[in-house]
Amino acid sequence: MAGAGQIRGNAEEAPYVGGLARRLGIGTSTALIVGFVIGSGIFSVPGVVAAEAGGVGAALLAWTVGGVIALCGSLSLAELGAMFPRAGGVYVFLYEAYGSEVAFLKGWVHLIIGPSSWAAVALIFAEYTGNFFPMKQTGTRFLAAAMIAILAAMGCRSVSVAASVQAISTWAKVAALLGMAVALFALGHHSTGGLATPAFASHGWSGLGLALIPVMFAYDGWNGFTAMAGEVRNPGRSIPVSLAAGVTAVAAVYLVVNLAYFSVLPFDVLQKSPHVAVDAVSRIAGPAGTSIIAALVMLTTFSSLNATVMIDPRIDFAMAESGLFFSSVARVHPRWGTPYVAIVLHASLAMLYVFVRSFSQLVEAFVLGLWPFLALAVAAVLVLRRTRAEAPRPYRTTGYPIVPIVFIAASVAMMLNVLYRRPISTAISLGIALMGLPVYWAWRKSRQPIGSA
Repeated sequence: MAGAGQIRGNAEEAPYVGGLARRLGIGTSTALIVGFVIGSGIFSVPGVVAAEAGGVGAALLAWTVGGVIALCGSLSLAELGAMFPRAGGVYVFLYEAYGSEVAFLKGWVHLIIGPSSWAAVALIFAEYTGNFFPMKQTGTRFLAAAMIAILAAMGCRSVSVAASVQAISTWAKVAALLGMAVALFALGHHSTGGLATPAFASHGWSGLGLALIPVMFAYDGWNGFTAMAGEVRNPGRSIPVSLAAGVTAVAAVYLVVNLAYFSVLPFDVLQKSPHVAVDAVSRIAGPAGTSIIAALVMLTTFSSLNATVMIDPRIDFAMAESGLFFSSVARVHPRWGTPYVAIVLHASLAMLYVFVRSFSQLVEAFVLGLWPFLALAVAAVLVLRRTRAEAPRPYRTTGYPIVPIVFIAASVAMMLNVLYRRPISTAISLGIALMGLPVYWAWRKSRQPIGSA
């Protein structure tokens, strides 16, 4: 097996890495992180979190702990992103620390989950559009596919344009979410809300652990930005600053919005609500609340999908660069400087999934399919400090080694808790990942020269 450090040179490469230009600054990078993380989850997940946590205090604690975990992870991966500033992110970190087998499994899970998540987000956008322009199921699916195609075409044509659209849509949805929270605080009747009659009882540590699963689903995406490291200007500074600022901003928005929900909805109502935002806004806006939230969900999912279309194909690109995927996927458009083949591949799979599958957002499978690789990537900070102690590190993890250890310990505890409480879904997630091993072995065998051992 080739040495783990042979993907693509080192952290001191020229401004163009793998043919991708460095166009992203701190502002656009931070917007990309916030836009990627804040999706549809904040409109529905708080009800699930409340049900699992068992009390207002425990639910807010789960959101706070989730933010701390995400911040610890982002500060850790910032060191690796600055150390290996090239396309691929977590895939590259795993390759550098553990070799090609582990990296391939991450890429394998990404290929399965990535297009499905595109399709799911696009369908959510299309379904909420139906509140303003009623359409049948077929029309909803065509609209979802069209949205994927439009954003993929924009991503192929220009990283700068896609990043500008991302910045505008991200800060627009943050402003809208905070505006919604202010309206709930100012106009709501708070005498019966969860904060007025707090239910601080909880379902214990196990319940808090289960509540963290949907919380971490809502926080998912902070790590994805590192896949764009090959296109960030001054990565040694921009990557750490953007990750810390982006995750902190998301955590602040989530806490404010949850407090707003709790201020107007009784806790027993919130626990049972699949559409928390609609129920909360309807208390101050009546039937118009549904339309208000529909518009906000459309803005949020559009921003999230655009960020996903920008980020996800870079992992396919990195796999091809390292010889673990078809070499054509690593092609860069000669004029536009974008990984257009990887974008088209992901978009094509996503549009196929729109028409052949339905999505019910299996949160546990989604999170657990990726979380073991995140834990391993953060552990790579510790591994590489020992195996490559002399390698240049433009940024060193703040609070090392406590910060990465906190993330690893929290991740392991969460996964063990879910294994105990949800053994079937955990086994399915693990099985999907392990199915990649025979695929990896077959791929490596097919790439061996004839006559080699």
